[in-house]
Amino acid sequence: MEAAAAAPQVPKKRGRKPKPKEDQQQQQQQQQQSAGPRMKEGKKAHQHSVDDKYTQWKSLVPVLYDWLANHNLVWPSLSCRWGPQLEQATYKNRQRLYLSEQASFMFLLYETDGSVPNTLVIANCEVVKSRVAAAEHISQFNEEARSPFVKKYKTIIHPGEVNRIRELPQNSKIVATHTDSPDVLIWDVEAQPNRHAVLGATNSRPDLILTGHQDNAEFALAMCPTEPYVLSGGKDKSVVLWSIQDHITSSATDPATKSPGSSGSIIKKAGDGNDKATDGPSVGPRGIYQGHEDTVEDVAFCPSSVGNHEFCSVGDDSCLILWDARDGTNPAIKVEKAHNADLHCVDWNPHDDNLILTGSADTSVCMFDRRNLTSNGVGSPVYKFEGHNAAVLCVQWSPDKASVFGSSAEDGLLNIWDYEKVGKRSERLTRALNSPAGLFFQHAGHRDKVVDFHWNASDPWTVVSVSDDCDTTGGGGTLQIWRMSDLIYRPEDEVLAELEKFKSHVVSCASKP
Repeated sequence: MEAAAAAPQVPKKRGRKPKPKEDQQQQQQQQQQSAGPRMKEGKKAHQHSVDDKYTQWKSLVPVLYDWLANHNLVWPSLSCRWGPQLEQATYKNRQRLYLSEQASFMFLLYETDGSVPNTLVIANCEVVKSRVAAAEHISQFNEEARSPFVKKYKTIIHPGEVNRIRELPQNSKIVATHTDSPDVLIWDVEAQPNRHAVLGATNSRPDLILTGHQDNAEFALAMCPTEPYVLSGGKDKSVVLWSIQDHITSSATDPATKSPGSSGSIIKKAGDGNDKATDGPSVGPRGIYQGHEDTVEDVAFCPSSVGNHEFCSVGDDSCLILWDARDGTNPAIKVEKAHNADLHCVDWNPHDDNLILTGSADTSVCMFDRRNLTSNGVGSPVYKFEGHNAAVLCVQWSPDKASVFGSSAEDGLLNIWDYEKVGKRSERLTRALNSPAGLFFQHAGHRDKVVDFHWNASDPWTVVSVSDDCDTTGGGGTLQIWRMSDLIYRPEDEVLAELEKFKSHVVSCASKP
């Protein structure tokens, strides 16, 4: 593991999307004039460093991982999410996987005709069970190839780029998507017809459209864990809440009445495709909440809130805001300076609803305890985790262990942390390991910014992550599905006992004639 580098100068806005080609060329010309040949040398040195780190990581894959699948994407992707588990077998399970394909990214970069559609992809993923994959097999993959464990099942032609995907916890076959518009789109992915992403294809028709934003809402999106409510934030500086309860039949939200592979049921069914998403049925908001002074970048529901009253949001104004819908549309608690730069992401602990994570362009992750926050904007984090050297784009608590969470960033790393380990390691050992306190695993399989990841609630410690590789390869992305070795996260006494047993077995085998 590597120590966190000194925090770089923080840009004003996050660079999740490539700039139009004209802007890129103009910026490159300005940089070349100001930096000259030194800039080119620095760029080469940076790429060489990335390649060296990746080569080193790949050599350690058989030691660090129980299983890993690498899937090359032709188009960049900004979001990936696990869907429902479909089938359980002896050595592997089959599960839905949702991801986006951003064809218009390449239109911006390479001036294509723009007629290649953006898509929401529903794939079937074979998740190999723990301690099944052979070490030599998981390390032998081709970075330019598609994984045999990921097979496309259905394609939805999406109206605009798919910036964010979120599944409905009561029925993960119903998903919400954000695009470059004020609307949130709701899809019944099982009922939607399969489409072919051919040149000039018409858009699929969403099953439901949530209206209420006055400007584009691109990234901030959450689904309530207890009831079918949707939360969004956007460039209009507002947080918007909807209920889709009346638009989903009881069979769609009651898992007891459903069998694996059966479809969800949004009452208004989708058509065969239409150019205008707005032709679908729409729903207005339950509430619009004002309190941010800049773009709202992420939102999250309180996991234990009954009636969906409590939620939080973060934005480019560096604020963390807690809301309680029972008290009106004004902030319940507003932390004015949660970080020293824009906030990109937030997540609420599903095991302990006092703990909230935030990630920022200042390269750090902060953990807040809401019991320590006050309505006058005062509140210091319980701990500040520093293990990235670029803007943090995504944070998420583990569904399996209350103290564990992950963070991904523009530095190409996905760090796994355990806050219970903070302070339990001696300063001498920390220096020897050369790693930040609380950091116990670093996934370095991506060579460009890791824009999204998702823990698998059906398969503990299994993670899907996706990187946008436009900066390093000029296009496309990389999807990886991985599980670290259980020797890394299991209790130390268990691991030592197993290793001792293995040692005794090796000795006994060696002593036999």
